[in-house]
Amino acid sequence: MPHKFARWLAVIGLLAVAGPLQAEETNKPKFGALAIPVTVDNGHLRMSAAPDYWALAPFYVSQQTSSACSLASLAMLTNALRGLPGGAEDDLITQDGLLEAVDSRKWREQTKEDGDGVLFADLVAQTDASLVALEIKATVSGNHVGADAKATLDAFRKALAENEKSASDMIVVYFNQGVVTGDWDGPHVSPIGAYDARNDRVLVMDIDREWYVPYWTSTETLYKAMQRPAPKDQGVLAGETGGWVHVKKG
Repeated sequence: MPHKFARWLAVIGLLAVAGPLQAEETNKPKFGALAIPVTVDNGHLRMSAAPDYWALAPFYVSQQTSSACSLASLAMLTNALRGLPGGAEDDLITQDGLLEAVDSRKWREQTKEDGDGVLFADLVAQTDASLVALEIKATVSGNHVGADAKATLDAFRKALAENEKSASDMIVVYFNQGVVTGDWDGPHVSPIGAYDARNDRVLVMDIDREWYVPYWTSTETLYKAMQRPAPKDQGVLAGETGGWVHVKKG
């Protein structure tokens, strides 16, 4: 979602009014206490099948604009569900290619540099449109925690456990990134790479690649991040809560 410019404005403003000591105090760790980067904790990926992670990892991309988190996430998801094409002339699904295939003026505007970003309902619709445009047969289930009484924490855990069984289904989450990382307070979209049921934690394949690598967070923390309304400074997204989109192939 559109946040990089706001983040840098905040940093510049702080440095303009702070002395060297104060500026140093504003430096924060890359991740807060609620997120553990995969660079220091990859045991689950080595010891279990983690089918979604290995299906998504070859297609892991960075959002191409400050507002293109939904676009990057769905490019990853559709590549993973379709698989690597066999022909030398067959393209992978790029973000621009997906925009062209779906041919949605609204989505182009939402995901351009400093665009508004997407509402949760938009994410569900764009997921469905992407699958149709690319002729990938799959069903799409949107679970909006702010509007659907059935979208509970227990239901989320159940979906994650089902999702971990094979790479024939994928989950994309719409969540407040700062609740998890301890940084920017705003809505964001990324795919789920794995679910460690034993420790009840989720691997977020964060497509905000300028700033992050994949990270683990507890299922409850991620659910709370989906529940947090977007702040008032987020324009048309203000007050928007998130949820998860479950895509099942076949």
